[in-house]
Amino acid sequence: MATALANRAAQNQTTGLLRLSFNFFRNLSTATSTEKTGASSSASKKPKRKKKKNLFEVAQFLPNWGLGYHMAKTHWTDVSYQITKINLYKDGRHGKAWGVVHKDGAPTADAPKKISGVHKRCWRYIPHLSKPGDTPPTLMKPTENAPKADAELA
Repeated sequence: MATALANRAAQNQTTGLLRLSFNFFRNLSTATSTEKTGASSSASKKPKRKKKKNLFEVAQFLPNWGLGYHMAKTHWTDVSYQITKINLYKDGRHGKAWGVVHKDGAPTADAPKKISGVHKRCWRYIPHLSKPGDTPPTLMKPTENAPKADAELA
């Protein structure tokens, strides 16, 4: 019986050492993995670059898809297009566009021409050249003029 107790005590010691070594390796491996995730999380906190927009993505937020408004590529200076016609594909982000070229705010051509590079991601809206108030005057409703005509007849 004494030998059985001695054998059992020896087994407990060896398994205890084995468990300690496994726990040590487990803690060591999780410590290195948390350091790696900490390093990657600090890299992921870096601000992402803002995705630039093509002509159609800029025009979709303007009234009437930007017709009559001025747009230019970001690297152009003093050159813009006044959009006259847009042909959209079904997805709304691709298509064709036509416009009148403006240099220093004045039109350089009378006829609109097809705009090249409309799918490149470098377009911007130029607010100080666009004049949305230049729309043709709206006609007065005939009901507003009708009472005056009745008053003249009486």
